[in-house]
Amino acid sequence: MANSYNMKEFSSTAVITENGVFPSTISISTINTKCKEDEMEKEYDPFQSRELEHPNSDVRSFANLLKSSLGSGILAMPAAFKNAGTIVGIFGTIILGYICTHCVYLLVKTSQDVCRVSKVPSLGYAETVEAVFATGPRSLRKLSRFMRIFIDWAMALTILGACAVYVILLVESVQQIVDHFYEENKLNTTLYCLMFLAPILVFTQIKNLKYIAPFSGFANILLVLTFLICLYYICNEFPSFESRPMAVPVGRLPLFIGTVIFAMEGIGVVLPVENTMAKPQHFLGCPGVLNITMTIVVLLYMVMGILGYLKYGDVAEGSITLNLPTAEIPALMAKVFIVLAIFFTYILQFYVPMEIVWRNTKERVPRKYHNIAQSIMRAFFAILTVIAAASLPKLEQVIGLEGAFFYSFLGLIAPSVMDLIFCWDRGLGRFKYILIKDTILIIFGTFVLVTGVMQSIREIIRTN
Repeated sequence: MANSYNMKEFSSTAVITENGVFPSTISISTINTKCKEDEMEKEYDPFQSRELEHPNSDVRSFANLLKSSLGSGILAMPAAFKNAGTIVGIFGTIILGYICTHCVYLLVKTSQDVCRVSKVPSLGYAETVEAVFATGPRSLRKLSRFMRIFIDWAMALTILGACAVYVILLVESVQQIVDHFYEENKLNTTLYCLMFLAPILVFTQIKNLKYIAPFSGFANILLVLTFLICLYYICNEFPSFESRPMAVPVGRLPLFIGTVIFAMEGIGVVLPVENTMAKPQHFLGCPGVLNITMTIVVLLYMVMGILGYLKYGDVAEGSITLNLPTAEIPALMAKVFIVLAIFFTYILQFYVPMEIVWRNTKERVPRKYHNIAQSIMRAFFAILTVIAAASLPKLEQVIGLEGAFFYSFLGLIAPSVMDLIFCWDRGLGRFKYILIKDTILIIFGTFVLVTGVMQSIREIIRTN
């Protein structure tokens, strides 16, 4: 899910950078917090007020969104199907894909609408939350700044959690390679994590994005090559459809849901992509950039999941590359490719939470200590992700935990809550269908969060 980011300070007349991150510099003091009448809201068109340095076409926006949604998570889909079965996995992926797409739609639609109310050209995720609370029911307005900070930190922790998952994949992949060539080695998981700690500490000290961004393209090429090699092995004499169960015990379903949501959600990059479109009105709607992209994503994830599950069944690992025979050259290449790709993805992903954390803490640090404070902060969080990786046993269980805990909140619950709050005083639709729909989504997201976390923790304890 790596994406390139350019950071720039903004006011309410924003100039959005090419890669479209809208940082959390718009606060309640720069947002018009008074609710407008419908006719006054329509006077302001946020799309016409955006000043884009390099606006993206619909095709380029589609490519950026596809790139952000298609990452290493697709390699975890066979393990997800292992916790669902063939038929349940297929229909479950389609249903979850539709739900995730609709929640992304709610986030973007709410952001566009609240921009119109607040008279700002565009907003990021955290700023959208702040503006929704600031222009919502009066009893909630005092929470607006707190909610922006809360979502900021939730986003940072989510990406740091993903970084910990990357470290686990790095360790398991390298361990397989080393064990193949040196069977008698006595290295354990902790030692492998310590081996990765040194290069991670070095590369995460890079504070200028222009030195990191080129690695993104290289990582994407390696991921594509890895994906093709995996398809070659998967499609080579895999069992019949009837050889795998159509459904598995329902108690394993939360792990399936958490893994699919982790793999599919690119909630953090959706608004940056929409914010940089030359014609942002083409992002939503039918067909629309969002619907076309997510249709392709769901189909690819479903195909990878079912084919990988038919091939490897209950031994499918958290990344399908771990199932490939290390003794064969193409498989060994795939494992080396995924190590390099994930390492560079880690470095790029790590940049984003560090920007968020620093943005929320730099005011408390004297300016003369900014450089050393940033270095200490980056080292601390890098070490934290490695410690988390060393403490957790299995990749697929951690992916399920990350998806259930973080992505269900940011991807399912938060967009539904924002839509409900924004519409509360502006109309909940005929028969209050918005209230009913959003409540169902919030309940579902909460169910995924609670059951997914419980089941993942249970599996982690069992494995230990």
